[in-house]
Amino acid sequence: MSRQSLDRRLTRLTNGFSKKWENLKAALTLHFAYYNFCRIHKTIRYTPAMEAGIAKTVWELKDLLAY
Repeated sequence: MSRQSLDRRLTRLTNGFSKKWENLKAALTLHFAYYNFCRIHKTIRYTPAMEAGIAKTVWELKDLLAY
């Protein structure tokens, strides 16, 4: 999920708007987990989870969804 689609979930009258709190919570959880465990950041050249010592490797999306 990109930053633009995350913003779309928070605004009304768009195709990505979450009508239920549970759906918004699930989308935000998935977004932040992907951001912290799967996405390598250009400035630190690691994932934030690796930088914090929480993870030792970059997670694949399938690993994240299986967790």
